[in-house]
Amino acid sequence: MRINAPGPAADHILCPLTFEFMKIYPDVNVEIVSDAAIIDIVEQGFDAGVRFGNQLAHNMIAMPLGPALRYAIVASPDYLRKRGRPNSPRDLLQHDCIRRRFPGGTMVTWKFARDGDEVEITPKGRLTLSSAHQELQAALAGSGIAHLFEDYVREDVEHGRLVELLCDWKQKLPSWYLYYPSRRHTSAAVRAFLEYIRNQRSY
Repeated sequence: MRINAPGPAADHILCPLTFEFMKIYPDVNVEIVSDAAIIDIVEQGFDAGVRFGNQLAHNMIAMPLGPALRYAIVASPDYLRKRGRPNSPRDLLQHDCIRRRFPGGTMVTWKFARDGDEVEITPKGRLTLSSAHQELQAALAGSGIAHLFEDYVREDVEHGRLVELLCDWKQKLPSWYLYYPSRRHTSAAVRAFLEYIRNQRSY
């Protein structure tokens, strides 16, 4: 069974599910490819993929893999001592933000919402990276303000290594979805995995 998924989805949702699934089904072989690019999973030889709910093709069957997602804005205590704390999303434009570029070349924008007010900014900063892991490492090193899924930063925030900012501006995002072609025979391994996921859902 081959599954294509963005790094954050693979790290925090897909891999934990798959590891437990493989204990129950020892004869199933699994390959997980981390890739943030939007691809044709059928053309690329994958049985399934993981993406946001709003990024799915119409000819796919999809099921949610977890609850709705939220981004966290974080920085190290050392960075905040030197540069101060932003009080609004627009204040971020005066800060050294850690930027991320998608595989296709476009820069990730940061979106915020509060009480009907929606703000989208293109962050500025000296450092541009290509993965969430790198962005987390940069934030911990005091290189700037990072924009990461809550799952990535929860432990570091709890232990004081990072400080979460603009908590009241969090925008709710679609959940991750596992999707697979509706017009192709689904293998026994994929069917078993889908059933396993259904039995694990608590959201």
